[in-house]
Amino acid sequence: MAMKSCRPVTPIHDFLIPALQTLPASTYRSFSHSAPRASRVGAATIAVPPDVNLRLLDPPKRKGIITRVEPPQIIEIEGPLGKASVQLPPFVSYAINEATRKATLSVLDRKARDQREIWGTTRSYLANHILGVSEGHTAILRLVGVGYRATIEPTAITVKPEYPGQQFISLKVGYSHPIELGVPMGVKASTPLPTRILLEGVNKEVVNSFAASIRRWRVPEPYKGKGIFVNEETIKLKAKKIK
Repeated sequence: MAMKSCRPVTPIHDFLIPALQTLPASTYRSFSHSAPRASRVGAATIAVPPDVNLRLLDPPKRKGIITRVEPPQIIEIEGPLGKASVQLPPFVSYAINEATRKATLSVLDRKARDQREIWGTTRSYLANHILGVSEGHTAILRLVGVGYRATIEPTAITVKPEYPGQQFISLKVGYSHPIELGVPMGVKASTPLPTRILLEGVNKEVVNSFAASIRRWRVPEPYKGKGIFVNEETIKLKAKKIK
């Protein structure tokens, strides 16, 4: 019989033993030193101004359509600047205290993750719409660059109007031709200065989306600091490349 060769066993040094031991899951530490804490946005109350009215509408009934999914309810918000609406999922309930003018939202199960996520999102939508119909949302764009300017025009050459009376923003931001953008419905645009654009509207999402579409034509660059800046946006300048 052939004899098997026995290799000498190399002993493990004492300072390597702690690294090879398996630690329990409770001893592992995360990258963040702050304790995990759930958001409390959904449970926060919403102040309703006296000139804003909220109505809870039942979902519209569809004849001849049978579905297992419960249709969402709708909150209609009406104020001095216009109207807006928010859809409520079936597990979100709405209540308002007429004496204190405070609105609250609640969910069926606070331990369910999907309900907590939609809870805070729905509350933010409702608060934004209440602020929009009472005071309005604004976005200020700054045009930084030599020769950059903007004007509001009643007609456009390269863009067709989407609704009667639509206005257009004409941008001169370094291209060989002016850039024409149609103002969305429900948004009011003005130019207090040739290098400033003021957008006002009831819907915060529409105002910010239109501001982003304008900014996309000249995104701020970090070497000369030129571009279209939205609200308090800033950019850190980089050193010029020297060959």
